[in-house]
Amino acid sequence: MREDAGVTDEDAPGGTPLVDEAMKKAAVAWVSVAGGPALALWCAPLEGALLVVSGPGEQAAPGLADATEAQVTLRGDHGGRIVTWPARVSRLQPGTEAWDVTAPLVAAKRLNAPGPSADLVARWAADGCAVNRLAPAGTPLAGAELPADAQAEPPRATPAVRATRKPFRLHRVRRR
Repeated sequence: MREDAGVTDEDAPGGTPLVDEAMKKAAVAWVSVAGGPALALWCAPLEGALLVVSGPGEQAAPGLADATEAQVTLRGDHGGRIVTWPARVSRLQPGTEAWDVTAPLVAAKRLNAPGPSADLVARWAADGCAVNRLAPAGTPLAGAELPADAQAEPPRATPAVRATRKPFRLHRVRRR
């Protein structure tokens, strides 16, 4: 185990130069777990992997906390998809050396965090938030190997939808 990063040899970076460069610039990744829909998740690149925080008070990532594998898609400088790669998912546990080294670094990169990063890390541990490490674990798809279609899906059902009302009219509108 490397003492400086809390990363074991089996978790060592295994990506290609394209994946490594895309991860360095990533702030958002589209993550799909168990063939489900890809969700846009805030992430922090660190030591050749992406770290994603989810749980109470943080972003929702259904299934990621218990997953061992995921598909990650990253975008390029032009805003379009440039690479999709399989990831090995490992959850960092509070109280371990990996947590003590990594969680404060991720908390420091968290934008709009309420309070200091030490308090944020303590809240993550107390509330049961998952800090997951997504490391490259296979051959990525890039360039011509990526699907050519837009892969657009219809909107998912949500309770936030409301019926549209007719516009309010103060006076009667005359017809000609």
